[in-house]
Amino acid sequence: MMTEKLIYSQLSQLPDSLKQEVFDYIEFLVQKQVNQTQQKNYPKKRIFGSAKGKYQLAADFDESLDDFKDYMS
Repeated sequence: MMTEKLIYSQLSQLPDSLKQEVFDYIEFLVQKQVNQTQQKNYPKKRIFGSAKGKYQLAADFDESLDDFKDYMS
């Protein structure tokens, strides 16, 4: 509450043109906060192929595992 009183006392000393700029900036901050809140609620859009080249499978990936040879006969 002390901060609000301090802001108001400083604001009351400004000329009207600067008060309008302060008001515009406050609106900008409020909109920025709303946008950040909305972004947290929605998952990011996935981009197809964005992980291409980041992972590489072993050459023998499709080969049978030695651990399962007893069960395969």
